[in-house]
Amino acid sequence: MSKTRESSALAAQIMRRSDELGAVSEERGCLTRTFHSPAMQRANKLVASWMGGAGMDVRVDAAFNLIGRVPSVRRGAKCVLIGSHLDTVRNAGKYDGPLGVLLGIAVAERLRGTALPFHLEVVGFSDEEGVRYQTTYLGSRGMCGLLRAADLARVEEKGIAKARRPVREMLAYLEAHIEQGPVLEVSNRPVGVVTAIAGQTRIRASLTGCAGHAGTTPMHLRQDALAGAAEIVLAAEKMGVLATVGQLEVDRGASNVIPGLVRFTLDVRDVKDAKRRAACAKLQRLAVAVARKRKLKLRWETVQETATASMDPALTKLLLKAAGSRVPRMPSGAGHDAAVFSACCPSAMLFVRCKGGVSHHPGESVKESDVAVAVDVLVRAVLELAKRHG
Repeated sequence: MSKTRESSALAAQIMRRSDELGAVSEERGCLTRTFHSPAMQRANKLVASWMGGAGMDVRVDAAFNLIGRVPSVRRGAKCVLIGSHLDTVRNAGKYDGPLGVLLGIAVAERLRGTALPFHLEVVGFSDEEGVRYQTTYLGSRGMCGLLRAADLARVEEKGIAKARRPVREMLAYLEAHIEQGPVLEVSNRPVGVVTAIAGQTRIRASLTGCAGHAGTTPMHLRQDALAGAAEIVLAAEKMGVLATVGQLEVDRGASNVIPGLVRFTLDVRDVKDAKRRAACAKLQRLAVAVARKRKLKLRWETVQETATASMDPALTKLLLKAAGSRVPRMPSGAGHDAAVFSACCPSAMLFVRCKGGVSHHPGESVKESDVAVAVDVLVRAVLELAKRHG
C-alpha cells in the first residue's frame, strides 16, 4: 500500500474511532468526560486497546494519563511525545483532544517496524479542560512536575504528583488539535502551524447579599447579588481581552425571591500576559466597587493562571517544513497541553481545520481528507527528528 493510501486508510480509521470514543460519556444524550470519572476510565481502556493493537507498550501513570510507547533499541534514548487530552467539556464535540491522541496512534501505526533513535510515546492526558476541579492541565502538569500544593489540595485523588517525569528524558513534544476557530476554513487550508498559545486566567467568584421578597422589598433597599454579578459580566465584555463568564449560579433561585448568593466563573485570555493581568486586576477592582456600592460580600479567587507559551522556533520550523511552505502560521486563543510542555522541552503544535470553527459543542466536525494530511505531516516530522538525532 502506498504511503498516501495508507494515510487515507488511517484517517478513515480515526474517524470511526472518533465515533466510538465519542459514545463513551458520563451523561446520557451528550458527551461529557471529566477527570478520573468512570467514563474517563472506560475511555482509557478503549484507547489502550488501540495503542496495544499498534504495537505499543501501554500504561496509566499516577495522574491517570494514558501512555503508549514504541521503545527504541538505542540505550539511553530520550522520548518524543505526541499527545493531547481525552477529557472533555460538558456537552462536548468528539474531536477536541481525542483527535490528537488518535493521530498519534496512527503515526505509530505508520512507523511500525521503523528503527527510531528515540522512544515514541503517545499520551492521552487525563485533564486539560479542568471541568471537575476548575484546575486545568492536571494531566500534563502532573507529568511535567508543575502541580502546585494548592492544586493537590483541591483534588480528591491523592498521589498524582508521582506522575512526574524527568525533564531530561524529553526530547520533543508534538500536539495536533482541531483549530477551534475559522481561520483555516476561510483560507482553505487543511492544517496550520501554531506559533504561540495565549495566556489564561481562571477566576472563581461569588457575591453574597440578602435574599428577600420580590414584592415587598423596595428597590433602593435591596442587596441583590445577581444584579451585582450582572454589572461585572457586562464590564468583562468591555475589557479589550477575551473574557468569558461561563458559569453563573443563583443559589436557591426562585422567581419571586431577590437573589442572595450568586457564584460565577471568569475566564480571561490574551497573547500578551501584561494585558491579560491588567484586565484581571481592573475587573477585580470593579467587582470590589460593585460589592461596596450594593453592600454585598465579594469572594474572588484566582484558581488557575497560565502564561502565554511560545512554541519552540526550531521545532516549529521543522513542523512547517513537514507541512509545506504554504501552511499558515497562527496563534492559538485556546489553551493546550503544549503550553505546559513548552516549559519542559521543545514543543510544537499542528492545527487541523474544523467546520465553521465550531468547538466545545456537539457540532464539531473535521474532514477525513484533512485528517489524512495531518497523519502525513506528523509522520514526516517524526522522521525528520529521527534524521537529526540519529
